[in-house]
Amino acid sequence: FYNVVCTWEFVKRIARKFLSPVYKLYESRLLRQVRKGPVPNHLAVIMDGNRRYAESVGLPTYEGHILGKGTLEDLSDWTRSLNIRYLTVYAFSLENFSREDEELSPLMDLFAQSFRDAGDDPRVHDNKVRVRAIGHREMLPQHVIEAIEYAESRTKSYNEYNYNLAVAYGGRQEIVRSMEKIAKKIESGEIHSSQIDADLISENLYTSDLPDPDLILRTSGEERISNFLLWQLAYSELYFADVFWPDMRKIDFLRAIRSFQQRKRRLGR
Repeated sequence: FYNVVCTWEFVKRIARKFLSPVYKLYESRLLRQVRKGPVPNHLAVIMDGNRRYAESVGLPTYEGHILGKGTLEDLSDWTRSLNIRYLTVYAFSLENFSREDEELSPLMDLFAQSFRDAGDDPRVHDNKVRVRAIGHREMLPQHVIEAIEYAESRTKSYNEYNYNLAVAYGGRQEIVRSMEKIAKKIESGEIHSSQIDADLISENLYTSDLPDPDLILRTSGEERISNFLLWQLAYSELYFADVFWPDMRKIDFLRAIRSFQQRKRRLGR
């Protein structure tokens, strides 16, 4: 089985090599089309398929996560090239804590490295990208928390672009947390229960100072939200790409943006 998988991966790489000029022409054409229309102000992404991609090509699970990190760095560049100002990516859910420690431990190290790298990345500083984590960070290992704080402290004054990584995150739990914060304000007499409305709930979410996502993109062919930004996605457009996250190309990204541009957003009107 391993030899078959590796042979198929080799065939795909050779095919891509010969088709590369064709893809480049198509990519350029797509890019020109997309630049003529409106782009999302806030793109949210469910990065799905790292483990399955690794399995499909005979690599260890950890290698799939490393390759996924490279795709995420590419995506950051792609979004800035279209002036998409807000990017929020779903990296690790609360449910993911149930995975085996042999996968979790190196994954946490990868998160720590990713935040450290973001804090030092010249592209982040040159483009004034504010880096933040959203989620129950108190559940993360200390070295990951310290890396998050490092990236956030180094970019806190930036506001040209916003890069948010959802780690130890759950949409339902975020809403519960908002309710708890509001309940404490009621108990202290700061507000009255009659003041509770949608705006107040939004103001107490992790994303309180972010616009709701215009487009949510999920890879791997799965068509579900998986507890991601449940409150915020009320009027978001959804796009599901049939490609594992590490294998996503700029063409796949541009197709998602083109699909967004072809839709009529009535926003309930």
